[in-house]
Amino acid sequence: MDEKLQANLIQRVALGDILRRAALRLPDKEAMIEHRGGNRISLTYREMNSKANQFARALQKLGLRKGDRVATICLNSHEYVLCIYGLAKGGFVFVPVNPGLNPLDILYILENSGANALIIDDVFLPALSQYIDRLHGITHIITLPVTGKNNEIPFIDFNWLLSGQTDDEILDVIIEDRDTLQIMYTSGTTAKPKGVVASHLAVYLSSLYNCVDLNIRSDTVLLALLPMCHCAQHTAVNSIIHVAAAMVIMRSFTPDAFLETASREKINWTMALPMVYRTILEHPDLDKYDLSSLKTCLYVMAPIDRNTFEKAQKKFGNGFMLATGQTEAYPATNFFLPQWQSSKEGNYWGISTHGYETAIMDDNGDLQPQKVVGEIVWRGPAVMKEYYRDEHATQKSRRYGWHHSGDLGYFDEDGLLVFVDRKKDMIKTGGENVPSIKVEEVIMCHPKVEAAAVVGLTHRRWIEAVTAFVVLRKGADLSEEEIITWCKKKLGIFEIPKKVVFVDDLPRTTTGKVQKNILRSSYKDIY
Repeated sequence: MDEKLQANLIQRVALGDILRRAALRLPDKEAMIEHRGGNRISLTYREMNSKANQFARALQKLGLRKGDRVATICLNSHEYVLCIYGLAKGGFVFVPVNPGLNPLDILYILENSGANALIIDDVFLPALSQYIDRLHGITHIITLPVTGKNNEIPFIDFNWLLSGQTDDEILDVIIEDRDTLQIMYTSGTTAKPKGVVASHLAVYLSSLYNCVDLNIRSDTVLLALLPMCHCAQHTAVNSIIHVAAAMVIMRSFTPDAFLETASREKINWTMALPMVYRTILEHPDLDKYDLSSLKTCLYVMAPIDRNTFEKAQKKFGNGFMLATGQTEAYPATNFFLPQWQSSKEGNYWGISTHGYETAIMDDNGDLQPQKVVGEIVWRGPAVMKEYYRDEHATQKSRRYGWHHSGDLGYFDEDGLLVFVDRKKDMIKTGGENVPSIKVEEVIMCHPKVEAAAVVGLTHRRWIEAVTAFVVLRKGADLSEEEIITWCKKKLGIFEIPKKVVFVDDLPRTTTGKVQKNILRSSYKDIY
């Protein structure tokens, strides 16, 4: 064996190795469960590790080599997890593509990343076929047989690819700690998606810290319902494998499926958007399900309104908490513990996780004291390596020796981090700064409101006018004047919306973030 390879195998930090170690410790422990077509599919850690090895070997036999980019267009499935870990074991670069993106953005990511191969759910094959002649540089297309659609040339069936492959460990690839593990593209709410390059070390360490900070143990049973192409669910899956716990995979969310699965599988840890918890808590048959096992519920990606938080805390107890991060600072960066939530009101992010330090910085690079608003900045080994093929954006993000989040916040008197707003979403009206999120939180507390988004729109007098877009609950009746009167009770005079627009729905990314850029563009001439 080559001396360099020997030393690498002994000392390296590589994500794929955590699956092998879990399989060695607890080979017969149940690792993944998925309910599909009335069947309960289950894999032990031995089986999971074996199939991930087979997949890595199969890619090598197709001619792919360490560093080649392999894109994925997949919903959640156990096959998808096997692919993710096969890629990590073989030193290939994982490029997850959100299947909810429009086709032009998907084609842009495939081209920008320089993908050499593509893994795709068979359910997306009809759509992909329309663009097959535009997949330049992609030499192999592997399909996951999730729905059983017929596979035709040039597509390669996942199960056929694995058949006959050896499951010997992948011990012939040198993987350095800072080698690229993945290029995960941002949601692109304001411009073209940017490729965020993360190393093996970054993802390995951050997901390991999560086990300590977010109560993930060997007896954890995770309900994985967020998309695995997103960093939040991806890190949770990695954390589960670190401790050889179990994950139950949901392909898509419905309230009934969530409640049935959580009750049947005795789920004790999950993570979801606030709107998901709101839907669950309002389910008419909620009390018919045994959710007593559910001890840790994270809410992520969006602030939660007070009404939903109080209902959730009453239902799920003190395990209802927030964790945050971003694609560029592999999550979690901060978390807000349950014991603080009864005495602290506002959009708290809490304290740093073990892998990060957090500070507040002004535009001149000076760190700010408590109670002074500035940009939230981070340092830590899990911050991205770079924006792929974008040196200017990379350098801009790391000014003054800190990673710049693009978010505004401050530390309160107890040193807890409070999120104020995205820098680009702060409304500058009549010489005052208004956090859009503050106005949204007040409107969301109205019992007849389902969702709300607030933006600043160009106004001759006010520069930007505070403008609210509101979705009412089903069957509710509410006027613009009633919402403005509601806001007057809890907001300063300059924070009150100048106009309320009722809409059937808000434009969102597939991970649930409101696309405020679309609202600004669509209603730019409203005043």
